[in-house]
Amino acid sequence: MKPGFWVFLCMFIMAGLLPVTATAQKRPCLEHRVYFDGTPNQLDVYHIRGTHPGKTLMILGGIQGDEPGGFLSADLYADIALIKGDLIVVPRANLYSIIKNHRGPDGDMNRQFGDPVTARRHKEIVSILKKLIAQSDCLLNLHDGSGFFRPKWEGPMANPKRYGQSLIADTDVFVNHKGKKLDLKGMAEEVLAKVNLQIKNPKYHLLFNNHATASPQTLHKEQRRSATYYALMKCGIPAFGVESSKSLPTVGMKVRHHILVINAFMDLLGIERENPASMLPKPVLQFVLLSVNGKDPVMVSKNRTLAIRPGDKVKVLHIEANYERGLTCDFLGVGSINDLRRDVRINKSTTLVVRKDNARLGNVKIRVLSGEETLFTTVRSPILYFLVEVEGQRRVLANGEELKLIRGDNFKIVDVLTNLPSPNSLTVNLKGFVPAVPGKNQGEDRGYEVRTARDLMSRFSHCPASYNKDLSCHRVLAKQGNRILGEITVVLRPAKLDYLVLKRKNGGKMVYHDGESVRAHPGEKLEVVDLKTNLSSGRGLTLALHKSGKNVNLKGRLIDTSRDIFKNPRPKKSDKVKLVVLRADQTIGHIRLDIGEK
Repeated sequence: MKPGFWVFLCMFIMAGLLPVTATAQKRPCLEHRVYFDGTPNQLDVYHIRGTHPGKTLMILGGIQGDEPGGFLSADLYADIALIKGDLIVVPRANLYSIIKNHRGPDGDMNRQFGDPVTARRHKEIVSILKKLIAQSDCLLNLHDGSGFFRPKWEGPMANPKRYGQSLIADTDVFVNHKGKKLDLKGMAEEVLAKVNLQIKNPKYHLLFNNHATASPQTLHKEQRRSATYYALMKCGIPAFGVESSKSLPTVGMKVRHHILVINAFMDLLGIERENPASMLPKPVLQFVLLSVNGKDPVMVSKNRTLAIRPGDKVKVLHIEANYERGLTCDFLGVGSINDLRRDVRINKSTTLVVRKDNARLGNVKIRVLSGEETLFTTVRSPILYFLVEVEGQRRVLANGEELKLIRGDNFKIVDVLTNLPSPNSLTVNLKGFVPAVPGKNQGEDRGYEVRTARDLMSRFSHCPASYNKDLSCHRVLAKQGNRILGEITVVLRPAKLDYLVLKRKNGGKMVYHDGESVRAHPGEKLEVVDLKTNLSSGRGLTLALHKSGKNVNLKGRLIDTSRDIFKNPRPKKSDKVKLVVLRADQTIGHIRLDIGEK
């Protein structure tokens, strides 16, 4: 199973949201805490700490449930890696309203930050959000707003009362309780200048929208109970409402515009990041793990049936889909709107509905047997799944799927999941792999770490003819005796450098693709400020200067061309210095450094 709510990438020590001491802050790490687990109020909070400390940006999504651009874009930042600074990410502040696809079926949560808070359900969540805001240096509250904000009337969908495609603040300038001046308009204009350069259609450009919330003449008095107003007035931090328009043609465009704004604010605050992908594949349900009366779990796939006796307690232990977050389930007619990881007593046949946010992924039928029937009539799905671990992250693959990796990734076959009556008779064999343990080549490869850069024998690679020649393919077979019950294929592609960005002595930045040449003056200092590869993150990458078959590792990212390695007045082509990008000992790309040449 995927890590889910119980796996932490570092020890989470924010119990009760108490301040974390400096000695306890492990960096870098991802802290994940779940409040009100398995209820309609479930609140997932992700605190991402960069390698180096810096400003903290809070990203708040889903406070109003019918605005998917907000909660889907916030969700993309829950797994981000940071070089510097922190993020506090709350993708789905109001899960109940998201499931209902309603702005606020029991009231607008974004009007509950004033005092007193009247709705009890909101009060519990809002109390936590207030504590998180107090730990932040800036708040972004993500929304999808109606129409298009315009300073002057242009039409019923484009006027000063519309919210869409705007960056909202409660005032232009504010002096907080510490006497610090917050130039909200200046911050917004700097962000929007960068964002709008990346939006081709001028109609979709975002504008600064000053609500002048505290003014007696404001058009938006209701905003005095909003999260941003609380953050500004009570906590003294800059806070903005980020509004994509509900009139944009696709959800993907809404998400992209939110990402542009978030990234620009991160740059403004000096938070160094690795960008999340903005791809949104269609949610697909694979299976659910169910436990009946606390017994061993049973896997049931989409549209299959589980048979139980009247009065049995059924618990959904896990939902396996192509998303990890935003998953809920509901036993119709019993339990609550979110029955994940809760014992639900069932006395009559029903249906388990599985959702991603407010999208229905599939059903599992729960059939309550009559007195004469036996549990042998239970319909179990004939499925076989492979549980693997890639770079510490667990994945589940269905029979026949491909595990797509980059050469140099480390992975482990943890186990297989099956409904066979005797799963212990299975063996799992990775073709081309021999465990580095004497006498252990018995065709059973579960539990061993596989280093794909060196542990797989190439003669066992067999890829389809249609695949690129630089790929290698290794079968993983689950067998019972000589009978193959299922398999997956490990597909490896080489790690590659796409480009890197060098900062020159004049402050200009230039992009150089793999294999290109850089011409510089002797003694000029070049700085690598960014690089892009086909890896999921930049962790584990190092830089080195390569000459005459030898690498000299760089300390940091500064290249000083006055170093001895560059001092050769007439170098042969083979003696020219290269800047190489390494993953462990594997070179994944380079650029040539031509010093003093025309």
